[in-house]
Amino acid sequence: MKSTSAEHATLTIERHMKASISRVFAAWANSEAKRQWFACHDEWTPVEYSLDFRVGGAERNHVADTDGVLHVYEARYIDIVPNARIVYAYDMKLGDTRISVSLATVTFEATAVGTKMLFTEQVVFLDGYADNGSRLQGTEILAARIQAFVEREAGVVH
Repeated sequence: MKSTSAEHATLTIERHMKASISRVFAAWANSEAKRQWFACHDEWTPVEYSLDFRVGGAERNHVADTDGVLHVYEARYIDIVPNARIVYAYDMKLGDTRISVSLATVTFEATAVGTKMLFTEQVVFLDGYADNGSRLQGTEILAARIQAFVEREAGVVH
């Protein structure tokens, strides 16, 4: 019989971006924009991507790592307040094995020089999956990538 377990963690990442809230929010909401920054490993091969950004909508991102292992991200949007908040639930699989389930909240706040984005994820790692900090590391890479994407025109607030 397979052993089961559930290991909980909370990840929080705050970024201050030199871009307007509308630009930062659009980077999450627009399929083409999100595809440009939503990858932590450029050497991995995209297999499938779709984004239906609305309450009740879904997002799928399937990629193969350099060893050919399929990494599956599937999300469902629960709450969207334009330019203020996004709440979504998602699970991650390695091949056919579900390794985690998460609830993520992204909030946006105007600052004197742009936008404060706060990302909070409550994650459950399943059945002995040893994350060893890789989820936080990957999420920090994504935060850096979205920041670089929205700040592409240095010093210009859109």
